[in-house]
Amino acid sequence: MPITAQKVAEKLAKGAFPSSYSVAVPPPARTYYLGIDPGASGGLAMIDGCRVLEAIPMPATERDLWDWISAWPDVHASIHALIEKVGGYIKGSEWLGNSGGSANGVAMFKFGTSFGMLKMALTAAQIPWEEATPQKWLKYIGISSRKKEESKTQWKNRLKQMAQRIFP
Repeated sequence: MPITAQKVAEKLAKGAFPSSYSVAVPPPARTYYLGIDPGASGGLAMIDGCRVLEAIPMPATERDLWDWISAWPDVHASIHALIEKVGGYIKGSEWLGNSGGSANGVAMFKFGTSFGMLKMALTAAQIPWEEATPQKWLKYIGISSRKKEESKTQWKNRLKQMAQRIFP
């Protein structure tokens, strides 16, 4: 059975990723979800129930990131952000310009700085956030993991196709 935007929204509304902290603010009438892929080729997507309000590539600068996040003042109290959690050691990361071995120190430092920048922007905007591994959020919304015979491009295309089906 294919997953729909409505099913994703219902699962998220039930507390898809329970926080390890509690927020002393009563739940708002409507909840918006901010999905964040923190990689250099990642992006931000604001979702309202079954529709994507806006999806953008990862902003290039700290100011661009802050301008985008702070542009949602009417809904800050009702946004919950989910940042994709990635490990500190990335072997053979093509997006880091190193297709053979492990990521170099400069690239990992840059990634860590960007990751911290995202968390600080959310904190400054008073948007609660939590981290989830790709395996956790993919499993939760019913998407099977990457198949052994799938190349990285095929896998990404399959994810894109599923996202387009869920959010037409």
